Amino acid sequence: MKLLVDENLPPRLVHDLADLFPDSVHVNSVGFGRTPDALIWEYAQAHGFAFLTKDKDFASLSLARGAPPKVILLQTGNCSADEVLSIVRSNAIRLADFDGDGQRALLILR
Repeated sequence: MKLLVDENLPPRLVHDLADLFPDSVHVNSVGFGRTPDALIWEYAQAHGFAFLTKDKDFASLSLARGAPPKVILLQTGNCSADEVLSIVRSNAIRLADFDGDGQRALLILR
């Protein structure tokens, strides 16, 4: 699984998660800072990314459109980059299962 990390999350997550999710990118690094959700959705879909976000709008898109792309919604409130990193790392097995599940389009992590 490769992740497209939303602009509401720190860019350093891409580097810090590279051992688990190689070829992941942050939306800013591909020129999508402050881009409409629909364009980000299309980019993730076209390039085989799962989308990591805190934005509930992408959860709604996921429920309406299905996958791809798969959406990983972090419901963490305000927290540090280290806390986000810890949540994603501690759920690595769930993420792998989610990636392989052809029926599910949305995974919520808390």
